[in-house]
Parts: sequence; structure tokens; C-alpha cells
Amino acid sequence: MLSTSQMLITVLVAGAVTFATRLIPFAAFGKREVPKIVKYLGDIMPPAIIGILIIYCIKDGYTFDVNTLAPQLIAITLTVIVHLWKRNTLISISVGTISYMLLIHYIFI
Repeated sequence: MLSTSQMLITVLVAGAVTFATRLIPFAAFGKREVPKIVKYLGDIMPPAIIGILIIYCIKDGYTFDVNTLAPQLIAITLTVIVHLWKRNTLISISVGTISYMLLIHYIFI
């Protein structure tokens, strides 16, 4: 078990690394034009992340158990519908995650 000081150091290091990853693009580009590759990655990464999350969610779907497969397919469908409607990655992932959690805890027990 970690001591209080070890936990504090871990949290501080994680916070510093997170802050640094947010700061680096601003420090690197400043007021210059953002390179095309960075703009491309900014456009392509959200759909790629959603694709990876979908694959991760259905990786255990080979069992064909209705209590496993049905909530996954319903949550994926809701995620796609909300994303096509709102075009907001954060809202889409949140709706999919929340609906999946509600389905597996209250409907597909």
C-alpha cells in the first residue's frame, strides 16, 4: 500500500504531465500557423477514438449472450444517433457510456 506522501507525489506528477501535454502545443506553435498534419490529426482523432471504443466494447460479443450483446448494441446505436444529431464527441461518448451502464445495471441483469 502506498503511503500518503507517495500518493501525493503520484497525483502531482500525473497533474504535471497532464498540464505539460496541454501546454506543449501552445508553446511549440505560439502565434504561428498550425501545421496541416496537426489540423488533420485534430479532425481525424475523435472519430478514430470512437471507433476504438466501439471495438473495445464489443470485443466480448462473441458469446452471443443476450445479456451481454444487447446492451452493447443498444448503447452503440444510441451513441451513433446522438453523434449524427449533435456532432459532439463528448456528448456522444457520455450518452453511450451512461446508457450502457444503466442497461447492464437495471435492465439486463
